[in-house]
Amino acid sequence: MKRDAIEHTVREDAERHLGRVALVTGATRGIGMEVARELAEAGMTVLVGARDEAKGDEIVAPLRKAGFQAETLVIDLLRSETLHAAAYRIGRYHGRLDVLVNNAGVTDPRDDTPEKASIEAVERVFQTNFFGTLRVTQAMLPWLSRSDGARIVNVSSGLGSLAQNNDPAWEHAAFRQIGFNASKAALNMLTVQLSHTLRETSITVNSVDPGAPSDLTVDASGKRGRLGLVDGTRSVVMLALGERGPVTGGFFDLSGTLPW
Repeated sequence: MKRDAIEHTVREDAERHLGRVALVTGATRGIGMEVARELAEAGMTVLVGARDEAKGDEIVAPLRKAGFQAETLVIDLLRSETLHAAAYRIGRYHGRLDVLVNNAGVTDPRDDTPEKASIEAVERVFQTNFFGTLRVTQAMLPWLSRSDGARIVNVSSGLGSLAQNNDPAWEHAAFRQIGFNASKAALNMLTVQLSHTLRETSITVNSVDPGAPSDLTVDASGKRGRLGLVDGTRSVVMLALGERGPVTGGFFDLSGTLPW
């Protein structure tokens, strides 16, 4: 494709998403930061979800300087008051939410196989990865329902697949952290049930695996996985931008559909 044609396509894509509002949780580093940047470049107004406002502003500043629409939205998945305040702000200043990327997540070094894992570690992982995601989704649903085609993208993991965990030949079969794996399986259940609940609406709900275990730790520990951030976020951005079409209730990675 010639350069002029490429530039024309980029402009068309930006115009198509112009004015649409996206919230990315856990957007101050790793996968979330890259997703926020790509959605802003696609023409969306991006709300950078951050527990710390100053860290959110560090992500927002260069985006604004580059001419993109972005703002910090203080969100702590463990503090319901921040979720209610964030939802109020979205309603007051934007009137709707078009995309919710549930990216925020944690791991814990004390997490391990079922017979060894610290119960406190498992509870901590579930509090953010599942309960926190459920809280923020419930808080944002009223504004997602105001969109003419909202998308909820749950950043999950192949480690949450029961089918793959039950396959001893799977390349990541040895990675058994009961807290993390089970929290992502629970997140997948949220995707399935919510997609059915919302099937009569224009809201789609999907799970996505951004990469292998080493890539997933980017979000929680700041370490960069082998795919790199751009490749690791591509599967997330595809769903956020609707590039897979009007699918709902699915589980995807960059290559296609994953087994539950």
